[in-house]
Amino acid sequence: MIIAAIDIGSNAARLLINEVKTQQKQPEFIKLNLLRIPLRLGMDVFTMGKIGTEREKMVLDSMKIFSDLMRIYNVQHYRACATSAMRDAANGQDIIKEVKKTSGIDIEIISGDEEATLIYENHVAEGLDKNFAYLYVDVGGGSTELTFYENGKMVYEKSFNIGTIRLLNDLVAEANWKEMKEEIKANIVSKKPIVAIGSGGNINKVFSLSKTKDGKPMSASYLKKVYKEFAGLTIDERMTQYNLRQDRADVLVHALKIYNNVMSWSDISRIFVPKISVADGLIHNIYSNLQHKK
Repeated sequence: MIIAAIDIGSNAARLLINEVKTQQKQPEFIKLNLLRIPLRLGMDVFTMGKIGTEREKMVLDSMKIFSDLMRIYNVQHYRACATSAMRDAANGQDIIKEVKKTSGIDIEIISGDEEATLIYENHVAEGLDKNFAYLYVDVGGGSTELTFYENGKMVYEKSFNIGTIRLLNDLVAEANWKEMKEEIKANIVSKKPIVAIGSGGNINKVFSLSKTKDGKPMSASYLKKVYKEFAGLTIDERMTQYNLRQDRADVLVHALKIYNNVMSWSDISRIFVPKISVADGLIHNIYSNLQHKK
């Protein structure tokens, strides 16, 4: 079975194509292709309230490419979701209609809470030590999703309009940070030690730069150190010294600020980075729904 997921975020759009094989009644998800296009919709939406003409054309062109690729790979099932930027764009629904007309792709706008739930669809928690509580932190361009699990159950989830593109454009007020801090202090509480699980392109990049072994956590002190290093460099210096694309070099510092604040306010000292994403969650969600229909 070939399944595809399209995640249209505030920073980039991703197409993930997976083949799902069943081994001893357990599904195995094999990545066939992953294409990322830095649309940066949030740059328009969070400053103008809508998606501008140039980026609208980029969306339409990208979806045509995604549609062609899905046809080439003979994709049988797909789901396309848009998050914070498309949610906030005054012309979001018009663009969605145009995408349907030009590429045949149906895009649904999902809430921040749904976005957080999709991250959990990766079922990472099932293989984790029950002696700990876990805070999933997904940092995007437009929002940050927090989901808290204790004893294998979700006890809290919340989406905050604090994201890397909003911070890049100086659109996050002190009140936004205050709300996040108060929510964390009130809800991310456990008698068990709490560890973080990070998702999103930025934390994956920091993880790869850290040379940490897969399955091992990064420390909060390491994230603070990296934040200090990156904050002291220009975007060009970050690109040169760390071999980063511009659309990663300019937002990475802001992502680190979010992770550092979240971990500090929740007294978390370690973060695991299992390389999961909304797109991965969508794949699992599609497969799970298909199994339930049988």
